[in-house]
Amino acid sequence: MSFLGNWRRGGAPKYDNGGASYVVELTKRNPVISLTKQGAATGHLRVNLHWQMRSSDLGEQRKGSLLRHPGKMFKPEVVQAQGPAVVKIDLDLACMYELKDGTKGVVQPLGNFLGDLNTAPFVKLSGDDRFGSPSGETLYINMDQRDEIKRLLIFVYIYDGTPAFDRTHAVVTLYPSNGPRMEIKLDERAPQARSCAIFMLENTKGELTVRREVKYVYGFQAELDRLYGWGLQWGRGYKSKV
Repeated sequence: MSFLGNWRRGGAPKYDNGGASYVVELTKRNPVISLTKQGAATGHLRVNLHWQMRSSDLGEQRKGSLLRHPGKMFKPEVVQAQGPAVVKIDLDLACMYELKDGTKGVVQPLGNFLGDLNTAPFVKLSGDDRFGSPSGETLYINMDQRDEIKRLLIFVYIYDGTPAFDRTHAVVTLYPSNGPRMEIKLDERAPQARSCAIFMLENTKGELTVRREVKYVYGFQAELDRLYGWGLQWGRGYKSKV
């Protein structure tokens, strides 16, 4: 059965994570892990992005206001007719790929470039989550085709909404076929940043490694392209309204 056929019949395919119940957080001090050495260079690597549309800090703002203006304590608080304000944001999970034969491209929701798991680029995006749902967005990487892959740059960009990664509670989790899950948190304050390179998966002399990047940029895909030397041509794109 084809991957896409399985997708239609029962939703996203379910892959075993090797029974691992613990998590390794990739940090600045411990940024690299070898998938080959932990026996996870086969099967499928699942990469999930999860975030939340966080309520604005109305309580903290009011507390600070009371400290500066104590007289407001005796004034009635204005009731919000539609509840607390929400920081609306649409994060997209994406991947720039370079194969051993020199083929380069991108897998991303914008433009509906969702990729393919069984043929090049051997990367498939589950779809586009615009509202921070519990399932988030997921990339599947076919590690059985590792000999075809040179490098993959997994990144996130803010398609629409407030440019504030640190307020979204965004977490990227990697689920390898064997060994522990890996987490990378996007909790650093990077005012006005619109995109962030999350990690690089590289095939060097037959060893597959994952290296934490977490590099924020103020532009979008084209700026990340220049930073990592991909050499793709980029144009402006838009999503259909929902």
